[in-house]
Amino acid sequence: MREAISGRAQNWPWRENMKVDEYEVPEDLYYTREHEWARVLEDGTVVMGITDYAQKQLHEIVNVTLPELGARVKQMEPFASVDSVKATSDIYAPVSGEVIEVNEELLDRPELLNEDPYGRGWIAKLRPPSREQLESELANLMDAKRYADYIKEEGSGSG
Repeated sequence: MREAISGRAQNWPWRENMKVDEYEVPEDLYYTREHEWARVLEDGTVVMGITDYAQKQLHEIVNVTLPELGARVKQMEPFASVDSVKATSDIYAPVSGEVIEVNEELLDRPELLNEDPYGRGWIAKLRPPSREQLESELANLMDAKRYADYIKEEGSGSG
C-alpha cells in the first residue's frame, strides 16, 4: 500500500504539489489552521504530520514528543509537541480518533520533520471512531487550495 509510512511520499509520481512561495502544498491532503496535514488511507485510518510551512517557520526541529499509543484524541486538541531552536509548539489532532501508530523514528531523528514533512516525517496514525464522524470532521479542514490561500494571507500579514 502506498502510504506516508512507506517513506516515499516525496517521490510519489501521482501526487500533485502546489507551491506557495517556497512552501510545498500537496493536493491530496487536508490541512488545519494550525498547519497540520491529514491523509485518509484506503482503510479509513488517517496519517498526519506538520506541513512544510510549519517546519520552515519552526526552523531546526530538535525534539518531538509523540502521542501515546491507544490515546483517544479529539479534533483540534493538542496531543503532541515539537521543540525547535526557536520555540516549543503543540501539535493538534486534525481529526478525532485513537492513536494506533506513532513514528518512533522521529525520537532519534526529529530532523525528518524538516527534511520530509509529508513522507518520513509523519507523526501519527489515527483510527477515527466512524466513517461518518471522519467525514464530518474533514469538512472542518481545508483542501490544498484553501490552505495555499491561507498561508499566502499569513505570510503577507507577518511583514
